[in-house]
Amino acid sequence: MADDELEAIRRQRMAELQAKHGDAANDQQGQQEAKQRETEMRNSILAQVLDQSARARLSNLALVKPDKAKAVENYLIQMARYGKLGGKISESGLIEILEKVSQQTEKKTTVTFNRRRVMDSDDEDDY
Repeated sequence: MADDELEAIRRQRMAELQAKHGDAANDQQGQQEAKQRETEMRNSILAQVLDQSARARLSNLALVKPDKAKAVENYLIQMARYGKLGGKISESGLIEILEKVSQQTEKKTTVTFNRRRVMDSDDEDDY
């Protein structure tokens, strides 16, 4: 009797684990599909907004600086959604937008020197 009960519990537990693992795989697949749909939607909007040379420049930028390209894409998509774009943007227009974005995200680097004053013989002479 104990073996039959133990076997039933094992089968039930295996079924639970398989169902749980299957749900996790379905969640992952759903997330991948949603991400793919979002990418396709972004590309279609950008195809409507940018001309061929501007798209080429943006894709080259995406290879070198993906975060900056993403910011420019988001800016263009937002402008397109609000209807602030009057036609397709040329390469020169994209360059202007890139300059605006780079000015907003400009990082200033500063260098500071912290000099150690341990065992400095000049300090002793000052008295």
